[in-house]
Amino acid sequence: MDSYDDLSHSEVNDLLRKWRENNERKSSDVVALWMNVLQAHSNKYGNEKYVLLEQIIYAMLDCHLYGLAKGLIYILSLEFPRSLRVMRYKAAALEAEEKYDEALNVLDGIINADETNAPARKRRVAVLKAQGLIHEAIKELVDYLKKFMSDAEAWQELCELYLQVQEYSRAAFCAEELLLHQPHNHLMHQRLADIRYTMGGIDNMELAKTYYCQSLKLNPDNVRALLGLFLVANNLVGHYKSSGSSKRKEAWKLSQWAQSRVTAKQREAKAKLGLTDMMLSLSLAE
Repeated sequence: MDSYDDLSHSEVNDLLRKWRENNERKSSDVVALWMNVLQAHSNKYGNEKYVLLEQIIYAMLDCHLYGLAKGLIYILSLEFPRSLRVMRYKAAALEAEEKYDEALNVLDGIINADETNAPARKRRVAVLKAQGLIHEAIKELVDYLKKFMSDAEAWQELCELYLQVQEYSRAAFCAEELLLHQPHNHLMHQRLADIRYTMGGIDNMELAKTYYCQSLKLNPDNVRALLGLFLVANNLVGHYKSSGSSKRKEAWKLSQWAQSRVTAKQREAKAKLGLTDMMLSLSLAE
């Protein structure tokens, strides 16, 4: 943690705003700034008062300062007794203390008051996942996606949950939905290829080959996709046993190409490592 002793109140506000805009958590720093500077100037928060308090509450929960966080939440609940946002803070505090059943009750209250409250529904999935109730979390997330079908983050989480319980065909469906949201993301193509390769069978291998190739077309430096393509091509070579088969020849050429690209990448990495070692030795000699 850096030293912020010389910062004024306005400089601290600017720093915290910068962290929020850059999505930097820096929880221990936020708590230190609150205790050393902001707490004594609560009348100078200005228009950012409640955004600032939210940042401080979550920082306190990250640092296991549950008592301090609940103190701020209590003050906010007195000011806004029916606020769903303040109820979310309460649920977050209970979740941090691993009081999962109580947290779920609070989240249920938020959802009953506002069925379109997406953050509360997603938080409910997170609580079920933290309890190890993966099937229940899947059911909750499926219900969520019926109402919020364009949430790419939710599709990605559902894909991961299906992979945990080895429901690969459903995971592949989720990965295909992600591709619709991010068709130019090479990692989405690679992910779907990985799933198809895991499912096995000639049809899935052909699909995996296609998605690995598309991933490499979007990003030629994707080494994982190169390795995946090499494995898939080798599997296809073994499947198409007839030496005269055009598909076998195509798979063989693809396997050789992928192997040559991986070898080239390894040489590049070794050359860079050697250059780094040389520069480090020169700096030490000086």
